[in-house]
Amino acid sequence: MRHIVGTLVLLAALVLTGTATSRAQDGMQQQQSHTPSESVRHLWDYVGGKLVIMAQDWPEDKYSYRINADVRTFQQVLLHIAGDNYMLVNRNAGKKVGDERNDPDVKDYKTKEQTVNFLKKSLADGDAEIAREGDAGVLKNLPDWIGWVEHMGEHYGLLVAYYRANGVVPPDSRPSK
Repeated sequence: MRHIVGTLVLLAALVLTGTATSRAQDGMQQQQSHTPSESVRHLWDYVGGKLVIMAQDWPEDKYSYRINADVRTFQQVLLHIAGDNYMLVNRNAGKKVGDERNDPDVKDYKTKEQTVNFLKKSLADGDAEIAREGDAGVLKNLPDWIGWVEHMGEHYGLLVAYYRANGVVPPDSRPSK
């Protein structure tokens, strides 16, 4: 799995220095520090949440859509992400938490609901593993966690292309209500 050096360096700097993020509250700027595990959980949940929204938004009758014959279908991309998530979670947990096949078979996840639930569970189990590892474990495994978040982000970009190829605006690009 590729690791994007810039992303690693940036996250490592944020995590290791305890960089604070600011937010407005009562008209004043307050600093809120995040621990390393909180920072990684935030990234994991943020990218994963965008994928879940897409998985729920995309019509079930288009789950078999692919841009061309050489790429995975929409559903296969989601299954690949979830399976790879479990590859990391299982390894870090030291036990089988979920289906870690690189490309789980569509026959095992026949419906949109099953696919969405598998993706959600992989994300929830990843979130729980990050919490279990705590700061020391997350720092020890930081390149892996960031690599997997990057992996999810790369596939998010691919799914955006699926939306655009179908003349559909991706959920994250739609105007706020």
